[in-house]
Amino acid sequence: MPGHQCYHCKLWVDEGEAHDCWTTTESALTRDLSEDLQEAYERLRDTAIELGEQRVYASHHSIMFARKSCYFFVRPQRKRLEVVFFAGREIKSPFVRKVVRTSKVRLAHMVHLIHRDQVEAPLTDWLHEAYGLQDAATAPKPAKRKLPPKRKAGAPRKSATRRRVTR
Repeated sequence: MPGHQCYHCKLWVDEGEAHDCWTTTESALTRDLSEDLQEAYERLRDTAIELGEQRVYASHHSIMFARKSCYFFVRPQRKRLEVVFFAGREIKSPFVRKVVRTSKVRLAHMVHLIHRDQVEAPLTDWLHEAYGLQDAATAPKPAKRKLPPKRKAGAPRKSATRRRVTR
């Protein structure tokens, strides 16, 4: 029977059969969490939804929260929720476990949550800042004034008239 072997999961997929081994859902990722972690995730999700219009989707082992691009995501783990949000500045706090520069303007900040009471300020303020970062990134930038190139020290200045070369 014609078909192919899936590159990712190595299952045989018959021709015409639908197959998507990477499809996952929020409920599948949060189903095995403890009650405290499920409550923490629900509170985190509700807080994010209150910020405004966005997409919430599961991708591999993470739950992504995105406007034009992802502004934070959650990795549910057995004993904690690993929350990674993107900000335009480095945030120094005992809650922030790790900071990694992801681009010229964004830094990823990792926070671990183990209880719903941790979903409050300053974390909610940081998520609000991350949500608004895309507005700042798409705002028109002031035009830069173009300066003439610098000449090297000791180099002669170019004159306005060209000298005629005789042969």
